[in-house]
Amino acid sequence: MVLLRKIFNWYFGRNALPYWCIIIVDLLVCFACGFLVMLLRHTLSDVMEHGAALTKDFLVFGAFNLIAFRLFHTYSGILRYSQFIDLMRVLYANAFSFLLGLGFMFIAERCGWDNHFHLLTGRMVFIIYVCSAAAMCTLRVLIKTLFDNALVASTAQNALIYGTHEGAIAMTNEARNNKPVQFLICGYVGDSKDFYSERLMGKRIYSTQQDLLPIIRKKGIKAMLISPLKHEAFLKNKDFQNMLLDEGIKIYIAQNAEQWTPQSKGGVQLRQVNIEDLLPRDEIEVDMEKVGALLRGKKVLITGSAGSIGSEMVRQIAIYTPAEMMLIDQAETPQHDIRLMMQNKYPGIKAHTIVTSICKEDRMEEIFRTFRPDYVFHAAAYKHVPMMEDNPSESVQNNVWGTKVIADLSVKYGVKKFVMISTDKAVNPTNVMGCSKRICEIYVQSLDHAIKAGQVKGVTQFVTTRFGNVLGSNGSVIPLFRKQLAKGGPLTVTHPDIIRFFMLIPEACKLVLEAGTHGQGGEIFVFDMGEPVRIADLAKRMIQLSGAKNVEIKYTGLREGEKLYEEVLNENENTKPSFHKKIRIAEVRHYAYDDACRQLEEMRQIASRYDDMATVRKMKEMVPEYVSKHSRYEVLDAK
Repeated sequence: MVLLRKIFNWYFGRNALPYWCIIIVDLLVCFACGFLVMLLRHTLSDVMEHGAALTKDFLVFGAFNLIAFRLFHTYSGILRYSQFIDLMRVLYANAFSFLLGLGFMFIAERCGWDNHFHLLTGRMVFIIYVCSAAAMCTLRVLIKTLFDNALVASTAQNALIYGTHEGAIAMTNEARNNKPVQFLICGYVGDSKDFYSERLMGKRIYSTQQDLLPIIRKKGIKAMLISPLKHEAFLKNKDFQNMLLDEGIKIYIAQNAEQWTPQSKGGVQLRQVNIEDLLPRDEIEVDMEKVGALLRGKKVLITGSAGSIGSEMVRQIAIYTPAEMMLIDQAETPQHDIRLMMQNKYPGIKAHTIVTSICKEDRMEEIFRTFRPDYVFHAAAYKHVPMMEDNPSESVQNNVWGTKVIADLSVKYGVKKFVMISTDKAVNPTNVMGCSKRICEIYVQSLDHAIKAGQVKGVTQFVTTRFGNVLGSNGSVIPLFRKQLAKGGPLTVTHPDIIRFFMLIPEACKLVLEAGTHGQGGEIFVFDMGEPVRIADLAKRMIQLSGAKNVEIKYTGLREGEKLYEEVLNENENTKPSFHKKIRIAEVRHYAYDDACRQLEEMRQIASRYDDMATVRKMKEMVPEYVSKHSRYEVLDAK
């Protein structure tokens, strides 16, 4: 037993067996089959009596085997990786050897040499070659099976597949054919019955309606593979998800599961599920062809083009081949990445990547005068709440005044539509950043109304889109949690009960494009963000998904200006439906354009002196519902 283990380890520890070893083994197999067939046809005494003659005969046929082995390269493959083509080579080689041998026997008989073949007949030679071919193929299959089983035992995870139809079958085939083997399929899970009596591909089918934990523990299940046809059902089954995560089961889903069909080619490619996949949200459907029809052949200007939202807007708009794109951001390195992306993916689109600040009025004037955009998507803003609490003057100068600069130039140079990206933090703001965005909303709405009333000459329609956090953005907690996990923790959460709304960046941008292109001007579009997510639960799930042990969640206390939950609407506001079920229109109070201009100019003058208290006081004057929380500016609310 020890000797066999040493031989096994020696062989499988090598890159490949030398070709001459394979030839010798195959020749020995042929000789063994020959003597075995002789023993089955003749008595042992007859074989022993003519042993010397038989050996000479077999040596002749062995020479024919060598010729066939060389001709069909039966020795060139690695035995443990044998495929059907390798077995076919073995069959061709033995068939060719048999024909050579038969021809030689025919010539020998004509030349009187047949006395050399004392016990052999043509039929026996045929049987010997059939046995040799079968034995050589069996040897290769056996070695491959031993290798695969040894590899599976050392590397593969016991897995169940959630699904019982074409997707599950495709996953099973993929799991079996991939090398090295990653998953050993131990069964399937369905949810249409309380109990299944059927089997699929030889394995039991279990039900989500039964207690799966004992089965998972008994079979040592380490992974759950989600069939692409069960992707949506899995995302909606929170109890099933929680059971798997609590048990430490790794979850794998199909890449591009939404596009997979039973007719898809290339099998099912798997990836480990991430936190973005598990957050509660409904599928968002947007008619992007209508959006594309409006943008195709037009000039589009995007501010904040290097940010999370802005860069995705660039990608989604570029698909529809606008005539030209003007991309503006003050972050040099990310903007350079956008330039390279446009050059590589959309070389046919003339894209200008400008590094500058939207607050530079003369630079913005020059850009608008020369570029003359048809559409403006305004995503540039300072967004980090704690940073803006410490820098309210910068928040006013960049967010508020920068928006005014871009909006005024849009009117001056005949932009068809101006789409501003706002935030749910603008509703009942408790921090400087949220208030600055609410002031931006006030100004662009008042400007739109002034144009419609004939107070301001222009054609521009101003549309505002308001939504919550986007998953994976630069300001999101998810990248922060990933960095903290990489360092072994702890994961920092400000409060056990803090909740936030989340949306995927591509989904948010699609809604921005649809709202922006379909809006008639003056609207504040509010996105349905789905169910709010408790940040502590988010942190817990990320720890579970990572497989990390003993990572704690540390509560650090609410930051300045932070509140436990974000609202989508002011308590005095209502909404009405729009053209899309996921988009509603906020009914907000309107501000006079002259008054908005006056207050913004006063705010700008105060901000230029960098007096934080005076700046925030002016912001509260313009937005009375702005009540600071956990902030040094709370003293202003007491007066």
